[in-house]
Amino acid sequence: MTLNIRDAGPADEAAWRGLWGQYVDFYRAAVPEAVTATTWSRILDPLVPVFCRLAEVEGEIAGFAVGVVHARTWSIEPILYLEDLYVVPRVRGRNIGHALIEDLMALCRHHGWGQLYWHTEGDNARARRLYDRFAPADGYVRYRIAP
Repeated sequence: MTLNIRDAGPADEAAWRGLWGQYVDFYRAAVPEAVTATTWSRILDPLVPVFCRLAEVEGEIAGFAVGVVHARTWSIEPILYLEDLYVVPRVRGRNIGHALIEDLMALCRHHGWGQLYWHTEGDNARARRLYDRFAPADGYVRYRIAP
């Protein structure tokens, strides 16, 4: 299997949107078109700290990782939040998700970002098997509120 991980570019929009739709469906969510369009626009804007890495398998985009770099109050270095990670079902089990996380860790080292972190649903057993290979869950509980 030939795997290439690279930055998303303008020509990747249709492929990314296809995978994005599958990702949103997996979480049984509804993301308005305006939000999807804005997310894609942010990914491409070099002035916005959102980026997307694409995993190509045999020349076809088969997964993505969307990250947000931000400041932190407990360190000087910025940190990377892995907001979205998705690999198409037909190629799961081939370490593509693992490779995407390794790629993000390499970006952290290259840019001097002090930490990579993410969260997932507690019952997402498949994803947690992957994530547990990197680090144990930290025990924090997330709270969300819409003002």
